[in-house]
Amino acid sequence: MALNVILRNTLPLGRCVSANLVRNSSRQFCMGQPALNKKEIEITFVKANGTKIKTKAKVGENILDVVINNHIDIDGFGACEGTLTCSTCHLIFKQENFDSLPPATDEELDMLDLAYDLTDTSRLGCQVYLDEKCDGMELKVPATVHDARTN
Repeated sequence: MALNVILRNTLPLGRCVSANLVRNSSRQFCMGQPALNKKEIEITFVKANGTKIKTKAKVGENILDVVINNHIDIDGFGACEGTLTCSTCHLIFKQENFDSLPPATDEELDMLDLAYDLTDTSRLGCQVYLDEKCDGMELKVPATVHDARTN
């Protein structure tokens, strides 16, 4: 709450600030990101063994929060709790979905370099916020995760 007040009072609309200025995290908060609301969309996680897990998500949530809030069992997913210090929430997007996402930050790209099964359409779930265009999206979950904090 205090962070939100600080950001609203100091940043022009659409500007981002790294939260590590306020706490030990490099998660970005953007004034232009969609606000969390009651509008629900459906997304599907496809595990390496082919199992599909359909779930509801709220517009404005990031994908890591969707996994946590819906108690989705993805082994090791989100070990750093979204602080952008591991690559355990690595997901592989279909090209058309990947192309519609805002670009990854340098910090996210650094963490992705440490992920297993990296592809050209890989992103970290903690950094991708859902909007209405994500409705029906399928996300491939790599077979293994790599916790970059354990190197």
